[in-house]
This record gives sequence, C-alpha cells and structure tokens, in this order.
Amino acid sequence: MAKKTRKSRRSARVPAGVSAAIKSGRAMAEDVIAFRTGQTRKRAAAVRRMARAPKPRRAPAPPQIPQRTRALLGTAVSAGVLIAEGDSWFDYPFYDILQMLEDDHLYDVESVAHKGDTVEDMAHSGGQFEEFARRLEKLLRANKVPRAILLSGGGNDIAGDEFAILLNHAASSLPAINDDIVRGLIDVRLRAAYAKIISGLTTIAQRYLGRPIPIVTHGYDYALPDGRGYLGGFWLLPGPWLEPGFRKKGHVDFSKNSAVVVKLIDQFNAMLKDVSATAGFEHVHYLNLRNTLRHDGTYKKDWGNELHPTEEGFKLVSKKFADLIAKL
Repeated sequence: MAKKTRKSRRSARVPAGVSAAIKSGRAMAEDVIAFRTGQTRKRAAAVRRMARAPKPRRAPAPPQIPQRTRALLGTAVSAGVLIAEGDSWFDYPFYDILQMLEDDHLYDVESVAHKGDTVEDMAHSGGQFEEFARRLEKLLRANKVPRAILLSGGGNDIAGDEFAILLNHAASSLPAINDDIVRGLIDVRLRAAYAKIISGLTTIAQRYLGRPIPIVTHGYDYALPDGRGYLGGFWLLPGPWLEPGFRKKGHVDFSKNSAVVVKLIDQFNAMLKDVSATAGFEHVHYLNLRNTLRHDGTYKKDWGNELHPTEEGFKLVSKKFADLIAKL
C-alpha cells in the first residue's frame, strides 16, 4: 500500500486575483530592474571618467574618527543585515521594531518603511520597489547579503478615517461588522496587494542574487479601541483611529467594540497567513503576533495608544521577530 503523503502547507490552487497580482508584481519589478540597470550603467561610466581624470598631487586624508568614539562603538558586531518595508510599526517615534532589532538584537537594518503607508500604496506606486532595489544594490556593493526582508502593513488600510465604512450602524438590525465590505477589503484588495508586493520583491532578489531572500510577514495583535491617539491624540497629533468610527456608527460599548476588533484582526491574520503560504512563496514566513501584548485590564502597559505598542510592548514584538529570523 502506498504511503500517504503529508499535505503541503502551501496552497496548490492560487486564486485568480492573487495570480494576476503576482504577475503584476513581477512585471513592475522587471520595469524597476530595467530602470536600475540604466542607473548602474551611468554610475559605471562616471567611475570610468573619474579613473581617467588627473589625480590631485596629494589625495585628501580620510576623516579621522576620534579615539573615544572608536572605544564607544567597540568591535563591530552584527547578527546580519535586514531590509524592511512597512508602516509605523517599523517607523515610530523614539522606538519601534526596527530600532530594537538593531539595538537589542544586533541586526543592521536598511529601511524603506514610512509611517502612514498603506499596503496598496506599497504595492501599486512602484516607488517602494525602486527604493528596495537601490538599497539592495548598495548592500551588495558592500558585499552584504540581506538575511531577510521584513514586510509590515495593513493597519493603515483598515483603521483611520475610512474605518467606519466597515461597520453597520448600531441602530440597524445588522451585525456590527459589514461582512461584504470587510471581505472585499481584506480578502480581495489586501490579499492582492500583498501578493503583488511579495512577487515584486522576490523577482528583484532573484535577478540580483539568483535566489529569493526570505521574507517575513506579520499580522497585528489585538488593538484596543479606547480613543487614545499618539500622546493622547490632542490637537494635530495622529489618532485615534478606531473609536471615532465606532462612535460614528453608534457603537459606544468598549467591550463589544473590542470584540469586533478581535474579529477583524483574526480575519486579517488568516488572509496574511494564507497568502504567505501561496505556491511559489516557499521563502515567505508568516509571523503570528496575536496575544503577544496584554489584552486585559493592564493592557495600557503594552499599548501606548489604539494601534501602537509602548516601548515595552515593542520589545516583546521585536523579540518574536528576532526568534523567527534566527531560524531562517
């Protein structure tokens, strides 16, 4: 009797929307590579011109690093190089995941992340792919090969000014979540955007290295819609991002609203885990961050506002990133 083979965790069937997004990401990456090839030729021509130029009688002395600075920096130690693309969890004032991966876990990080970026912007603008290719070229010229690509996004596509559209009004006879709109956002638009980003980054890495670079995607933990923005969200400071939408649709019970957010976060994580397991994405690793941060009466120790951890919270999250990267 033939042995039963274990079912692969990779999805054999790729949805049509994801397949089209993968092709689109590959095509956009090829355009970026063509542009960067032209830039590289210009750079090479400039280097040749400099080599033919008359040399100065005395070359300028290299800048001297003070002895006390060299002592402070100590021996150069690195756990490896990472390239990161994402949103505010990678680009947050004073502390974020990337800063802690550098300071606490000794990684060198090249980042093209920017707070406020949406996944759809990353996928469809093209600028992120070009910046990624440029950073990768810079590292390879220094004979450094990235250990992993970190990819963060989705929070800005869901939370914020448009959050209320995901909800039905409390006075209606409908459930709190508008399933049709949420499905269209998470399971169609964001799924396709992630597939396109992963495809594009993979194509660029394969062209430069002949192989893909491991990619780490991550979902978010269970945010709390308590109406707190950055530093309280006063005046022009960002936030809050969730509670105003609930209030606009007549939902004022914090406990019930928190349960709605749990469902949305679970649905987002399920989508991200699934798209990361798409056939051809064997180098993609999904990181589940749910239940990393507190979700009980002491949650403010880990959550600085509705969407972002405190410094201690970011430490907990960065530790999970470091643990996964160490296994790649």
